[in-house]
Amino acid sequence: MRPRILAMVTGALVLAGAVPGQAQERWPAKPVRLIVPYAAGGFADIRSRKIGLDLATALGQPVVIENRTGAGGVVGTDVVAKAPPDGYTIGMANLASLAVNVSLMKRLPYDPQKDLAPVVLVEKSPLILSVALAVPATSLPELIALAKAKPGQLAFASSGVGGAHHLSGEMLRQRSGIEIVHIPYKGGAPAATDLIAGHVPMMFEMGYAAIPSIKAGKVRALAVTSAQRLALLPDVPTMAEAGLPGFESYNWQGVVAPAGTPREIVERLNREINAILAKPDQREAIAATGSQVGGGTPEEFREFIRVETAKWARVVKDANIQPE
Repeated sequence: MRPRILAMVTGALVLAGAVPGQAQERWPAKPVRLIVPYAAGGFADIRSRKIGLDLATALGQPVVIENRTGAGGVVGTDVVAKAPPDGYTIGMANLASLAVNVSLMKRLPYDPQKDLAPVVLVEKSPLILSVALAVPATSLPELIALAKAKPGQLAFASSGVGGAHHLSGEMLRQRSGIEIVHIPYKGGAPAATDLIAGHVPMMFEMGYAAIPSIKAGKVRALAVTSAQRLALLPDVPTMAEAGLPGFESYNWQGVVAPAGTPREIVERLNREINAILAKPDQREAIAATGSQVGGGTPEEFREFIRVETAKWARVVKDANIQPE
């Protein structure tokens, strides 16, 4: 009897020991939440939903998009940071929530480096420096000369304090030595409307929003903030080509998971999303907005975040930017 009991106990222990491995192999066994820290219908939401559809097919489980808005992406990103690290909650985070807010805000409810696990960079979205048609400048050097001739009299619009629009303007001010005034709006759309109307002389704006107005002749594009020219605007030089070497600025976004998420799950997500980003329809959708396809390893994304954090920390400090 005793050998039989011992065999039963041993068998039970073997089965029990196999459960964790089996659970990991079965992941995902239920729907995965993809937290989007911005409103439905916006830039981040549209990209997340398109990627989420393909990711659901790849994983064999629904990917449920959940919009958790507020505080410039902080609310939604905090949901991801505090979620159980089991692979069932991931998030679309970006420049603000991963690299800027840590310098801009006095208290952040999560630590981007310690509380989140980078999965993959999805895209980098350069901005376009445009001016109102009434501004007597047809190039970046002419704009800088105009600003130096009228210190403190030219203004630039942005979608709000601390965003890519604002930070790009501050970088221009710092790199060129000009004095320009920042006018924050409650969103990019009203800022762009005033740019077209000539109420504000210039603005850094993301491609998907700026390109239609540029092609319609409503504003004049002077330069793009990417390292290479945009295929959609081949005649518009980069900021470096126009006279500011090393000037690069992007409003980027990528997928993250809670810190402590099993390595094999992070790697599976990375592998599947890289495959999704290689699909022609995904690449075309990203390129159509003037953005650049991301991809790469979790380690490369982590290093990218580190470099961006350091770069924008200097800009925030030098400009003494305070949150609204």
